[in-house]
Amino acid sequence: MSDLQVLKDFLLCETPGSWIASALQHQDVLLIDHANCEKKAASTAMNLMYRYVDRTELLQKMSQLAREELLHFEQVVKIMQERNVSYRHIEPSRYASSLRQYMRDSEPDKLIDTLIIGAFIEARSCERFAALAPSLDKTLQKFYLSLLRSEARHFEDYLQLATIYADEDIAGRVAFFAEREAELISSEDKQFRFHSGSPQQ
Repeated sequence: MSDLQVLKDFLLCETPGSWIASALQHQDVLLIDHANCEKKAASTAMNLMYRYVDRTELLQKMSQLAREELLHFEQVVKIMQERNVSYRHIEPSRYASSLRQYMRDSEPDKLIDTLIIGAFIEARSCERFAALAPSLDKTLQKFYLSLLRSEARHFEDYLQLATIYADEDIAGRVAFFAEREAELISSEDKQFRFHSGSPQQ
């Protein structure tokens, strides 16, 4: 089974066609928010490294992930410059913050939930790169397809770490967050962002 099929099976729903149509109409916002997402992903990895200094596997995987996400950030910014897209401040989507509101407070539960949420963010990003690619110009299509392997590995790393550090089977928490994630993707969203839901009618 391909990495992409594993990701699709992990997620409970596919990206709505209405979101893809909106992304094609707002490619400047798509690129800006994509750059923001890469920057946030690197920051999350670094924060985990600072917070959990005694977790060797986590330190190794998050160090690599942070470097790759910053490289992706640089690549997106370069594409923006080539297309005369100004990097400006835009409000983040509700996606990540809505998932994080369900995180547990005590350890290691907080770490496990953080890692599971990270897996969903990476899985959805990968699914959207693949969904968008056929409709993009050749340059952006090639770039988004080039990200699939690393994003799929990031998804696997987060899920593997959650399994390693959990005191119990994580299937229940994965199923819980899968439902919350699908609700966010399927429901209407008032603003377009890389991880937003269906455009509000």
